[in-house]
Amino acid sequence: MKKIMLVFGTRPEGIKMAPVVNELKRRKNIKTVVCVTGQHEEMLNQVLDIFHIKPEYNLHIMKPKQTLFSITNDILQKIRPVLENEKPDIVLVHGDTSTTFSTALACYYEQIPVGHVEAGLRTHNIYSPFPEEFNRQAVSIISKYNFAPTELAKKNLIREGKNPESIFVTGNTAIDALKKTVNEEYYNEDLEWAKGSRLILITAHRRENLGEHMEHMFKAIRRVMDEHSDVKAIYPIHMNPRVRNIAESILGDDNRIRIIEPLDVLDFHNFMNHSYLILTDSGGIQEEAPSLGKPVLVMRDTTERPEGVKAGTLKLVGTNEEKIYREFTRLLTDKSEYEKMSRTANPYGDGFASKRIADILE
Repeated sequence: MKKIMLVFGTRPEGIKMAPVVNELKRRKNIKTVVCVTGQHEEMLNQVLDIFHIKPEYNLHIMKPKQTLFSITNDILQKIRPVLENEKPDIVLVHGDTSTTFSTALACYYEQIPVGHVEAGLRTHNIYSPFPEEFNRQAVSIISKYNFAPTELAKKNLIREGKNPESIFVTGNTAIDALKKTVNEEYYNEDLEWAKGSRLILITAHRRENLGEHMEHMFKAIRRVMDEHSDVKAIYPIHMNPRVRNIAESILGDDNRIRIIEPLDVLDFHNFMNHSYLILTDSGGIQEEAPSLGKPVLVMRDTTERPEGVKAGTLKLVGTNEEKIYREFTRLLTDKSEYEKMSRTANPYGDGFASKRIADILE
């Protein structure tokens, strides 16, 4: 029997790996072991509960004011005995987090094959997004199995010299997760508050946007909100105190912007489903929102998901206040532009990525 270990540690990883965990657990000739690092402890636990996943191991690495140094060091130290005890045939990691990079490095030291879910995304600038772009490029050097979400991701890997036979185009597991979480009967009092208005969903937390860039983003949003009385916004805010301070100073006193605590995956997917459009500097939302027909303004200068930009579901607006203001206003006032973005087919998959990954591993 083949033993496959899945290692993840953040909320976004959990959302995208949960469908893979549950699909592998259905396979009788695969023994599935789950190890979470706890890089995002509380937020990850919400995901595990929703998808009914009970990890065999939790490294509990999260601590106050953790840094990239402490995360990487703690995972390397704590995952070694787990790998030595379990001796998995393959370890699956996801995407581009510090958990992903550190686990892949540990597997390399132990000479355990690595399978990389969501392989091949690239901006080709290792400082944007930071440190994610470096992480995913580094994992590609190590990984034996590359589960690319799109043909473009596959081409990126081939261009870097990866063996084409090690690359499998599967679609993105984020779309699989949506099938389990979105419910048309969903109710939430914050959504009731927004009823009768066009709901704008905001997320902003990226490390390289902290400080002046984030101030520009929020100032642009505030200007647009002040000019359109039929619009309300909900911002599930990140735990980072710096993000909270900037948001409170610029958006906090607007009675049509509601800053709320982070949402679990079930709530967040349903908030997306009820939204009119989304402003974000996140990665995963760029894949999920098109499945729900929601235009996305990406408040970053680069994206590792150019398929969405090419298809027309996403628009890169950077962190320049005037550009965000202009493009946000356009989507609220130009019906044809809005409909063009909302009706485009999702380039990221059909909701069967996890099954394809399990079939390949089996």
